Amino acid sequence: MSKALYIQCERKLSMKLKRKISRILSMTLAIMMLVPAMCADAFNFTPTSGYDDDGKAIPLELYSEAVYMVNLDSGEAIVDINGEDERVPASLTKIMTAVVLLDKFKGDEQKLKDTYYSAGSEAFDELYDTGASTADIQPGEEVSCYDLLAALLIPSSCEAANIIALNVSDSITGFTDLMNEKAEKLGMENTHFSNAHGLWAQQNYSSCKDMATLCEYAISKYQVFRDIVCLPSYHMASTSYHSDGTDIYNTNLMLDSMTDYYYSYAKGIKTGTLDSAGRCLASYAEYEGTTYLIVTMGAPMDKLEEDVKKGEEDPDSIYGGDNVYYNLLDHISLYKWAFSSLVATDFVDKNSEVRDVKVSYGDGIDYANLKPANGFTRLWPVDISVNDVEKKITVYDNVVAPVEVGDVLGKMELVYKGEVLATIDLVSTTKVERSQVKAKVKIAKSYFESSVFKITLTILIALIVIYSVIHIAKIQKKIHEIK
Repeated sequence: MSKALYIQCERKLSMKLKRKISRILSMTLAIMMLVPAMCADAFNFTPTSGYDDDGKAIPLELYSEAVYMVNLDSGEAIVDINGEDERVPASLTKIMTAVVLLDKFKGDEQKLKDTYYSAGSEAFDELYDTGASTADIQPGEEVSCYDLLAALLIPSSCEAANIIALNVSDSITGFTDLMNEKAEKLGMENTHFSNAHGLWAQQNYSSCKDMATLCEYAISKYQVFRDIVCLPSYHMASTSYHSDGTDIYNTNLMLDSMTDYYYSYAKGIKTGTLDSAGRCLASYAEYEGTTYLIVTMGAPMDKLEEDVKKGEEDPDSIYGGDNVYYNLLDHISLYKWAFSSLVATDFVDKNSEVRDVKVSYGDGIDYANLKPANGFTRLWPVDISVNDVEKKITVYDNVVAPVEVGDVLGKMELVYKGEVLATIDLVSTTKVERSQVKAKVKIAKSYFESSVFKITLTILIALIVIYSVIHIAKIQKKIHEIK
């Protein structure tokens, strides 16, 4: 390769490298510009059931082993107890089955009502003699997709799940692939599905947090989903097998006004029960413009010993029946606590001045006022004073002019009992021009005070001394020669 060609290639590579670095820097700056001025951290509340004689809050007794509660209006996680643990979800699995079907039809209710599915024995054989929940759909019976969705979500029909799976895909396995693909798209990191109904536990797992993500997706995206899950009962249309149709009833007794578990603000969503899972429940509730979503797993299947005694003492109480639905009790207790105890509370006013920060080289001004870049409001228990939340303020060292209005010069941390609630940028409300005279004087002064100057001066003095010694020696030598 000639020298000229080598230089040309080197220049081209250099230009490419410069362009690549430029693109990387541009992307980095763009990402930095997208970073919010406020970072709110998750905060885990301890639900309470009242106060003791000393005025101390009594923690709410919860039966479920895993709990995840979120405010759907703000996205704030309110309660998180083992929320990311991988657990058997039982029939909560059917929520994903419903979502895959709804995605296929894009939530179009009329298309769901106009489209009919059926399946042969392959949808039913695995369910016989298992005690699986059912809507009495028969092999070969043609049922509208809307009614299949209702059967899936209201009485938790396992045959409906398999019929949907076999019609949406060519096999149950193929359908579970679609379920897992959707879970991945939604960011459900602790989830894997191996069947469409949740009856089998092997390789079928999820977490309360993941299920909350799935429920939030279904609620926010599909009106038909919201309409169905809140129904206490439903009449399926007549078919060749059921000339009078079929009445189905919701397994979520929070929706049934005739039961002791009725909770008027509840809107669904789905129960799940399996020996390996315990009693599970996903529900949401609305009250005075506020909406909460709760997913719980691992509530006791059998009546607790102390509750057996309660039932014997009061047969008409909630403990008098054969079963106590502890998952429902947990949700009702959590909703009552949240709706009565949590209110939107202002912690930071974005227009309030926080403090000043010293600015070097300012032209006539040597400070800048700071204020929060954003206000901060969040749900907070009415019995905890805002004054109990500490505001930790940190300002940057060595702030140098020029300073523009809006420049970030510090941060504020809101801390409660050692836990950070939010971190907010502090920005300047003052424009400070740079004084070139002050800057030059400061630079000169700092140079004469620096170690570099001191070393240079020491070396210079040493050189002068050495030169003087040598010069004196030369003079003395000449004098000696003259003599």
